[in-house]
Amino acid sequence: MRFDILTLFPEMFRGPFDESIIRRGQDKGLVSIVLHQIREYATDRHQTVDDSPYGGGAGMVMKPEPLSACITAARLQNPAATVLLTTPRGTPLTHQLAVELAGKSGLIIVCGRYEGVDERVHELHVDLELSIGDYVLSGGELAAMVVVDSITRLVPGVLGSDESAADDSFSDGLLEYPQYTRPAAFCGLTVPEVLLSGNHARIAQWRRQQALQRTLERRPDLLQSAPLSEHDRRLLAELGR
Repeated sequence: MRFDILTLFPEMFRGPFDESIIRRGQDKGLVSIVLHQIREYATDRHQTVDDSPYGGGAGMVMKPEPLSACITAARLQNPAATVLLTTPRGTPLTHQLAVELAGKSGLIIVCGRYEGVDERVHELHVDLELSIGDYVLSGGELAAMVVVDSITRLVPGVLGSDESAADDSFSDGLLEYPQYTRPAAFCGLTVPEVLLSGNHARIAQWRRQQALQRTLERRPDLLQSAPLSEHDRRLLAELGR
């Protein structure tokens, strides 16, 4: 998977992309990340990338010429890539969407800034506008980091044999069940007995029940679209749903 990231602040990515799972994916040759400085595509001596909005209003808007040229250059290097724009008005990022994007041959991620991007860039280049939540950030760089992280861990081979994304929250439409490790007792709290039983069928049933209960308590909206079995529905009935 190749990520081309178009930004005015490439140095923001140096730390996060040099650590943890993203670094591992790059070291294994499974993930490639290329940073593009949008200012390098401005044609005036001041490398201007923004201007005041037509019609008036506060703030500045990213100009179409340098950004369009930068996207075009990235497409030449990553021709089959899907172009994403990070913006609060975009489609919310979900686990299911991350899985879909992980199946792409490459992604070009445009980091929005200021009051936004000239609308003609949307029309000419952008395949998908993407949001990581209903709030506003100073720019799209942090959102791009979230997108890259959520997708990288889904690329086959990035996670080790002792790790898995299969049981993560949202992977089956539910929140994840509680996790425990040694010691069995800590500050007066003990690990549920079922997890010490060695009975894998009982453990699997307990984990499913806990996932259902946690989702019901914290994110009941997810149950509307989660793939639930008849056994799941009976468990939910017992939990009072």
